[in-house]
Amino acid sequence: MISAITHISRLIRAAFVFAREGVFGSVDPSLVPPPGQLALKLARIVERRGPKDGPRMSRALTRMGPAYLKLGQFLATRPDVVGVIMARDLESLQDRLPPFSQAEAEAAIATSLERPLTDVFAKLGPPVAAASIAQVHRGEVLRDGVRKAVAVKVLRPNVASRFRRDLSDFFYVAHKAEAYSSEARRLRLIEVINTMSRSVAMEMDLRLEAAALSEMAENTQGDPDFRVPTVDWDRTTHNVLTMEWIDGIALNDHKRLEEAQVDLPDLGRKVIQSFLRHALRDGFFHADMHPGNLFLDEAGRLVAVDFGIMGRLGMKERRFLAEILLGFITRDYRRVAEVHFEAGYVPAHHSVENFAQAIRAIGEPIHNRTAEEISMARLLTLLLEVTGLFDMTTRPELILLQKTMVVVEGVARGFDPKLDIWKVADPVVREWIERNLGPIGRVQGALAGGGDLARILMRLPDLAARSVAVLEQLETMTREGIGLSPESIAAMGRSEGRKNRWRTVALWIIALTFIGILIAVRNL
Repeated sequence: MISAITHISRLIRAAFVFAREGVFGSVDPSLVPPPGQLALKLARIVERRGPKDGPRMSRALTRMGPAYLKLGQFLATRPDVVGVIMARDLESLQDRLPPFSQAEAEAAIATSLERPLTDVFAKLGPPVAAASIAQVHRGEVLRDGVRKAVAVKVLRPNVASRFRRDLSDFFYVAHKAEAYSSEARRLRLIEVINTMSRSVAMEMDLRLEAAALSEMAENTQGDPDFRVPTVDWDRTTHNVLTMEWIDGIALNDHKRLEEAQVDLPDLGRKVIQSFLRHALRDGFFHADMHPGNLFLDEAGRLVAVDFGIMGRLGMKERRFLAEILLGFITRDYRRVAEVHFEAGYVPAHHSVENFAQAIRAIGEPIHNRTAEEISMARLLTLLLEVTGLFDMTTRPELILLQKTMVVVEGVARGFDPKLDIWKVADPVVREWIERNLGPIGRVQGALAGGGDLARILMRLPDLAARSVAVLEQLETMTREGIGLSPESIAAMGRSEGRKNRWRTVALWIIALTFIGILIAVRNL
């Protein structure tokens, strides 16, 4: 167990770095209590001399190391926690660090694969990219006597222990903040760090990234405009991920795109529609779709890499997204408001009419502008801001979706400044709605519900038999009586208390199942 003194000493070091990089210089003293104002003045004394502009927080987090760098990237997706201005600062945070040595990489790969390096790879080149958690090498493997290029991703040595140490400090701060601040409790800072911790844990198991690649490959195998690299499972472990090397043109290489005479407006369309298909159709999307992670292959398809950060949307969130986008397209603000209430995002004690009025205040200005001036990402940002006035609880998955859409929309508009986002999105949104909320969707939903009901009915005999046995035991005990010592009675009471909860659940399941059957029959 780490002592409070250890946490505090490490946090003091972090505070010094922040002060040195001028982070506290951007804080408005009038918003800070008097003791805090004194601390701000002291912090300005150690501030580095030089230009005051630029991403101060980003510089400080980079100096603090991998965990702080990842924290900054994560908080860039949470403007509800750090504010819009700070989130924009953190968006410029680049996950780039100096690479570790070739010898360390080769040793780590050989140890992880439990084979000599020469038995696994015909060649392993120097690192081509290095980030906070891992770095990537270009390698070659022999397949049927032919050399094939592969990308080999390997974790940094001792990165897990470093993250565990710094995450414990983050949890310490979050617990203290929630203990003394109602605003911290509203923002659920502990849950924020928990979410980040889970995300980082998944990133540090490269088998999970390989699984994400595999899942998206299955989801997109019929897509004409998008694909992902193939995973080499024989050369993939917890610490090593080997996959197909992509020789396409990076979307941030505008010179090569122009030389290849790529249709840039069409490329922007592919970016937007691919992302929306993944989010709506699959509920599983790449959450770090900046131009450096996207390539264009020889067949004109987008190829995504770096699947460390992924987003998921349940059916409720997908319906929410599709219906609010369609509602804004058709100016049906009442429906947009109703969707929020149906999803349970806005508490029922609020007025649907008042909420629809707030939605109208966002939507109407859109229809007074040209298509290239309308930002779908900006719309979702305003929507999340307005819902805060109506006690909408923080929805991390929706905020991650919104932040990813900001990046995707920026990439698309970089290829076509006059891109009509709504026109491009309309067919994807309508297709999903017709498929899932139209007649076909209702039939499929009924079939899915029928399957659930059938599974419950199959369990009814067993549940009923157990319930009858319980009732018979109770009847016998009531009729014949039982002589027990006080100690036995107390112990039995505790045991039966636990069992009774499950018996009650079983009886309620039986009752609710029959009620469900009656309702289903009436609706046929």
